[in-house]
Amino acid sequence: MKFRKKSKVLLVPYPAQGHVTPMLKLASLLLNHGLNPIVITPNFIQINSKEDGISIISIPDGLEDGTPRDFFAIENAMENYMPYHFEKLVQEYEFSGKEEDGVVCVIVDLLASWAVKVANKFGIQVAGFWPAMLATYRLLDSIPDMLTNGIISETGCPLHNGPISISLGQPTLRSDDLPWLIGNTTARISRFKFWTKTMERSRTLKWLLVNTFPDECHKVRNTTILNTKIDQSQDCPQILPIGPLNTHVTIKNVSLWEEDSSCLDWLDKQVVNSVLYISFGSWVSPIGEAKVNDLAVALELLKRPFIWVLGPTWREGLPKGYLERISKQGKIVSWAPQIDVLQHETVGCYLTHCGWNSTVEAIQSKKRLLCYPIAGDQFVNCAYIVQKWRIGVRMDGFGLKDLEEGLKRVMEDDEMGERIGRLNEMTMGKVVSSRAMANLTTFICDIRI
Repeated sequence: MKFRKKSKVLLVPYPAQGHVTPMLKLASLLLNHGLNPIVITPNFIQINSKEDGISIISIPDGLEDGTPRDFFAIENAMENYMPYHFEKLVQEYEFSGKEEDGVVCVIVDLLASWAVKVANKFGIQVAGFWPAMLATYRLLDSIPDMLTNGIISETGCPLHNGPISISLGQPTLRSDDLPWLIGNTTARISRFKFWTKTMERSRTLKWLLVNTFPDECHKVRNTTILNTKIDQSQDCPQILPIGPLNTHVTIKNVSLWEEDSSCLDWLDKQVVNSVLYISFGSWVSPIGEAKVNDLAVALELLKRPFIWVLGPTWREGLPKGYLERISKQGKIVSWAPQIDVLQHETVGCYLTHCGWNSTVEAIQSKKRLLCYPIAGDQFVNCAYIVQKWRIGVRMDGFGLKDLEEGLKRVMEDDEMGERIGRLNEMTMGKVVSSRAMANLTTFICDIRI
């Protein structure tokens, strides 16, 4: 069997922490298989990671200084500015004169699906990458069926208030938990159009690499939404679970921000299993000053030690003199070395937005969860955490009573620790990890033939 001499693989992540991190880990695995990974990012982000053998190349994004790097500004840059510069880069590789310098495959984060067209233009193999649960992908993939069955309007607005079932026998979502229902009406319509376009492009792909564990990718052919069966029998793309990637490779300091490691020294001085760790991720909009204030007040009254990841722009909601008053009880940092924090023995519970990377790290560290999903796939992840796996509880507010009751339910559930242990083995054990890596090897063989 003759293999292609080309070895370059271009990886195009969506420019956010939760997407860049798993893409870099995938790049590391490709490097271990003898390929030459090159990660393509827009100019506006700076990756604080230096991994030998992985190239990181920035291309112009057209975003002027002072322009907010929000979802819509980034979408405009990806659709209207970055393709031209990416095309120039691909052309340079493809026509350098040496076959081994050519591009064997482009791996595209589905949220950066703009790059698919560029790869197709040059006849280069292209694979999709989904950094989240497959369940979220399946939900988004059912948009045409939801439209046909009158579940949502042409603009994505739910037409019923009943629960939405992701698939038969799986958790249900509230009708307002659909991934595109973020912000005002205009924003929601724009996000719905984005997802519709993204999923249409994904159906042209041959492979979809999914950052999830193999047992999550059982073959679901029917989805029930408001008691309506929806057919999901399409065969493309071929779905290959290759995760969770953080169990297969370790890349330190994959961060778009500088981590504050002083919180680890602070944790060393606390009692085992006593600390509440709080982080709502890097990408979502602030939860709002009022909610920041509510949570701050509740934490102070709770008198339990805590570490709270709270960026400078979020701190405007803190009560006056708060940092001084809680200096002995808690610690607030702009960004934390999260996996090190979660694996520390003094951390007993994690109040999280339920981002997929954070969820996986919590399972890896065997931590109980208080869930407060904010946007996108976080509601799907939360549904699995609370309903399917039963390793956490969902909170609907940040009052003292909310916090006390949530902590009581997760910390006093003796069987929850056992469930987390079983889930850890099911998602990250040696057997399941070998299956995930076999899927990656199959993909690499496919693209090199």
